[in-house]
Amino acid sequence: MRPFVISIAAVSGGGKTTIVRQLSEKLHNSKSLFFDNYDFEGPDDIINWVDSGAIYDEWNLSPLLRDLEILLSEQLNFIILDYPFAYKHSMIRGFIDFTVFIDTPLDVALVRRLTRDFQNDTNRIILQDMDNYISRGRRGYLEMLKTIKPDSDIIVDGTLPVFEIVNIICDRIKRCK
Repeated sequence: MRPFVISIAAVSGGGKTTIVRQLSEKLHNSKSLFFDNYDFEGPDDIINWVDSGAIYDEWNLSPLLRDLEILLSEQLNFIILDYPFAYKHSMIRGFIDFTVFIDTPLDVALVRRLTRDFQNDTNRIILQDMDNYISRGRRGYLEMLKTIKPDSDIIVDGTLPVFEIVNIICDRIKRCK
């Protein structure tokens, strides 16, 4: 019996990594893969990619697929992916059993990302990032809400405490497994 593969998606700052880590602790005999640990070949400009139709198969996810296939051969109960595309990429979708979208309000996600990524930067750098978010970056967040969120098996409120989100996901997994 192969491991049950769970994909966790959210906008940047939405809580994917935190939820994946907590799920890994709660779900016995599980391992996780994190999208951000890879250097994928993909669009040079994410917002241009979004504006051109966001074709998810333009990303070469071979490194992630290779690691996923290795884990699938192990005697695991679960594989948890910190993975933003849900079922949208043809190379990975057939391996995913259950997708979760952490629905975090964009303002909350933005603040989380700023506090995480800009702790040691100047106000000028932070203001430049905020300007980029307003002029371009927000479109990337909206793309996820338009395409990934409705393509997910379950949508969980990203403002809930982490333990509640994890419990909701675990309860749903028990029902569909």
